[in-house]
Amino acid sequence: MRSRWLLALIASAVAIVAFGVYGLVTTSGTTVTSVSPRPSSPGEMTEESPLAPKPDSTLVLLDPSPTPMPATLQSAPPEGPETTATRYLTAWQSGDLPAMTGLVADPPADFAERHRRFDTELRVSSLSLTPGGLRRQGGEAAEVPFRGVREIAGLGRWEFSSILRLGLRAGAWKVLWTPETLHPALKDGGSLRLKETQVRRPATLTREGVPFPRDSRAGDYVTGLDGTATILSLEEAPSGRTLLKSAAPPVPAGTRSTISQPVQAAAARALDGLGQPAAIVAVDVQTRQVRAVADTLGGRRAFNGLYPPGSTFKVVTAAALLRTGLAPESPVACPATYTVPNARSFRDADGTDHGTVPLTTAFALSCNTTFVQNAYERLRDDRLRAEAADRFGFREKPGLSSCRIGPSADLNELGSDAIGQNSVQASPLCMAEVAAAVASGVWKPAVMTTEPPDDSPPAVPLDEGVAAGLRTMMGAVVTQGTAAQAGLPPETAGKTGTAEVAGAQSHAWFIGYHGSLAFAVFVQNGGSGGQVAAPIAARFLKAL
Repeated sequence: MRSRWLLALIASAVAIVAFGVYGLVTTSGTTVTSVSPRPSSPGEMTEESPLAPKPDSTLVLLDPSPTPMPATLQSAPPEGPETTATRYLTAWQSGDLPAMTGLVADPPADFAERHRRFDTELRVSSLSLTPGGLRRQGGEAAEVPFRGVREIAGLGRWEFSSILRLGLRAGAWKVLWTPETLHPALKDGGSLRLKETQVRRPATLTREGVPFPRDSRAGDYVTGLDGTATILSLEEAPSGRTLLKSAAPPVPAGTRSTISQPVQAAAARALDGLGQPAAIVAVDVQTRQVRAVADTLGGRRAFNGLYPPGSTFKVVTAAALLRTGLAPESPVACPATYTVPNARSFRDADGTDHGTVPLTTAFALSCNTTFVQNAYERLRDDRLRAEAADRFGFREKPGLSSCRIGPSADLNELGSDAIGQNSVQASPLCMAEVAAAVASGVWKPAVMTTEPPDDSPPAVPLDEGVAAGLRTMMGAVVTQGTAAQAGLPPETAGKTGTAEVAGAQSHAWFIGYHGSLAFAVFVQNGGSGGQVAAPIAARFLKAL
């Protein structure tokens, strides 16, 4: 009897505890009754899961708030068509063909070669692009109209309009490239060509009154070779429509030029045996009359071709720095690399940390890092562009030479501009004008007439202290710097330049002055300015 009573007591206790637990759970939790199956979402139990509740069962949710997906598993939204169009046009304008290819849907195998061939055959020296507004064409197509300006050597500005078409491919916006993206004339198999036409012209004489010899390498600038001149035209095919045409004004017989026969002969012979296209331009320091132009670039590119001047532009950057209070003897850092705060790193060609040196030494060694750092510290707020445009002719202007610099969009561009890359472009004649400005203390445009034309830009005097400092620094380049081994004659001052070119060997430059002449030597894709261009300058000067 006692054992039965004990079992009954235990059973009663268990029932009381179970009832209490049941009441606690049902009042503190949230009860969801599964009525019918519903679509599952990631992370939920499904009808097929062995852990899923059965119909008419109850599921207690102790924490009803959803668990957020980890950030590493969330995918970023795809770029819009505006971003793709901007990236493509930016890469195209800067000549970044690999980046362009990566933004095109199914690019043709010869995509990059088509662009190179187009620019080479039509002598395109620069390209600027301006996009219009995006036009949506449904959810998976869009287009961006854009305007462009190409500089054609020997012809000048060539404006065009086209459309960049885009499509959504595998979740990403891509450019739907066709040949007419390059130019509308290429639609349906059309083409463009440069046509050279020889016309009879009276012969021009040198300033000494003698005809130009056949091998003077000045044939694009005077009419002394067979009494002919070349008219250049840009034409569409098959229509034959002329888009651009060079002028060929008549020249009276026996007209004398400003070119000196012995100076021209020395320039022409200095280019003998050179494998790459090149040019030498020399001007009189005082009058700025052109005394020689030996050009194997073609299309009058010694005057109007646009190329990155590389470190020869440090003459302009140095002038701007001197105007901020630096002096040739001011101590500056010349590290192997320098990182612009919150921007990219720049390095010197020799990869050597030269420590702290006078500004003259940094200029003579062509320290990229020195000029990038000081441009960041002293030439922000458009000061570098203003110096180049206002005092050294880097602006849109009438005249024989071509050169330009754009506003720096960010610190990376300012650093590149300071060492003659990015937006800085110049012809050999423009850089000869820079050298002449240092030699004389006054910037003036070059001329091929006795008197400057009526629309010629006015002369711009340099600060005497700035001009004197630049002469000291350019002299050090020849005596102890990057041109010290070139064999240049005494009393020569100058600056070397090695200008980087995307996908090709660097351009070689040397600018300077000696006696009454200022000059520029340019070798297209020639390599090092100190090793290639400066020795050519030495041959030219020694032959005078």
